[in-house]
Amino acid sequence: MSTNNHIDYIEFKAADLEAVKAFYSGCFGWEFTDYGEGYTAFAASGLAGGFEKSTSPVVNGTLVVLYHEDLPEVSKRIVEHGGKISVPIFSFPGGRRFHFKDPAGNELAVWSDK
Repeated sequence: MSTNNHIDYIEFKAADLEAVKAFYSGCFGWEFTDYGEGYTAFAASGLAGGFEKSTSPVVNGTLVVLYHEDLPEVSKRIVEHGGKISVPIFSFPGGRRFHFKDPAGNELAVWSDK
């Protein structure tokens, strides 16, 4: 069960998803589920996460994803406290999410299954 305002998921970028899956499954026993050609999720790692295929060099390739059941409400709070929405709310298999930048410029995301 996801909890509001907790880190719920972490996302990395990778140019070669097959290579990264072989690396993490071989080294650490992580398990993978592919979602199309551009995304694979991992489990058995202690924290749920995934790898998104990147066609450009990876720079700051980690995306921390928080959970909140009310995306419009939490996005409003983010803006009120000096954050900026960098990717508006969008749907994906399993829910919806948006990205934001904090006042220091770090990009994070918030997702909901509602």
